[in-house]
Amino acid sequence: MPGISPLDESGAGQLAERFFRMEGARLVATLTAHFGTHQLQLVEDVVQEALVRALQTWPYRGLPDNPAAWLTQVAKNLAIDHLRRDQRWNSKQESIAAEHELWLSMPTDDPQDTFADATLRMLFVCFHPQLSTEAQTALALRTLCGLSPAEIAAAFLTSEAAIAKRLVRTRQRIRELALPFVVPDPADLPGRLDGVLGTLYLLFNEGYKASSGDRLVREELCHEAIRLVSLLSEFEPTQTPRTFALLSLMLLNAARLRARTDDAGNLLRLHEQARLAWDQSMIQRGIQYLGMSARGSAISEYHLEAGIAACHSTARDEASTDWPRILALYDQLLVLRPSPIVAMNRAVAVARVRGPQTGIDALDAITDRSKLESYHLFHVIRGTFAAELGDQAAALTHFRQAGNLVLLPAERDFIARRIHECEVAGNSAV
Repeated sequence: MPGISPLDESGAGQLAERFFRMEGARLVATLTAHFGTHQLQLVEDVVQEALVRALQTWPYRGLPDNPAAWLTQVAKNLAIDHLRRDQRWNSKQESIAAEHELWLSMPTDDPQDTFADATLRMLFVCFHPQLSTEAQTALALRTLCGLSPAEIAAAFLTSEAAIAKRLVRTRQRIRELALPFVVPDPADLPGRLDGVLGTLYLLFNEGYKASSGDRLVREELCHEAIRLVSLLSEFEPTQTPRTFALLSLMLLNAARLRARTDDAGNLLRLHEQARLAWDQSMIQRGIQYLGMSARGSAISEYHLEAGIAACHSTARDEASTDWPRILALYDQLLVLRPSPIVAMNRAVAVARVRGPQTGIDALDAITDRSKLESYHLFHVIRGTFAAELGDQAAALTHFRQAGNLVLLPAERDFIARRIHECEVAGNSAV
């Protein structure tokens, strides 16, 4: 078959997943622009079906020359077929077919136009002021970022069922309002920018530390988030200090991605990582954007988090890390964006500056601490503090609690190693 290359089943599956992550958002945005936001559910369904067909077809018939174009064509045809079967569209079949042929012959987006990027356009559409903030973010993460309800729930520290209900209500609200698929005027973009940046921040975080699946790090999500924020940083209406700060934060953290696990896939703590493996060019770009973010007088959570990342990224080694500076930045962040997660991370800095007992005290003082009880990292941190104090029994209790909550294999192995260390230390002390 012309334009086809052989591919084994596992390779096809991996490639299909990668293309779905990269192209799924563009497909959803393109199809929604054509059929309207009231057909959003149909669009999501045909994009999913296109992926299923790729998984069924590619291993046996080979890989197309242009997999992205193959997925696009299949999704388009599925959407048209569905609408033609719908009785409400029967009288419009000829016009649909004519529009379809015209659409297929249309040139691709002009790469010189920043908002020719379909994903970016659709992100701004999602953040329509008539939708609630929670609805906007959940819809964007599900529809455009390809995150599952479970992954979105992990980002919000809520249940998968709650997110699923939120998505259903949001799609219904879109149909009721008949929201148009239009990018707001440049003057209106800043009003939606915060929501877009927040969504891309959550997308990057899911890539940096996955909440489910077999992989700890999903680099493709991190790089997609960086790509989209980079586009925003190049477009005058969205060239804000917050945009530069978020891009800085992403670059500084992404510079350490390859060093976060060893060759066997084991999770490495920051002080265990080979700093020579950090991407120095990415760090330099991150520092550059951090400087650009200083324009103006406003300070955002991204400024503070980027400052924390810069402290880690520019330290020669663990001993030279400026923990007092990091703690001061966390103090500001907790005032600006109070949350249990921020308070938990601040407790680590407190322990590094004032000792592990003060770290435990800081954990005990967290407001809404109950929200962290089902979060394995909370127990890992508490177990680490207890181990540093020599209380191996308490450390074991907390590490075992974390082990009961953790989902990722790399983190499960990491916790198992911590448990083993505590057991060895406890036996030695007897």
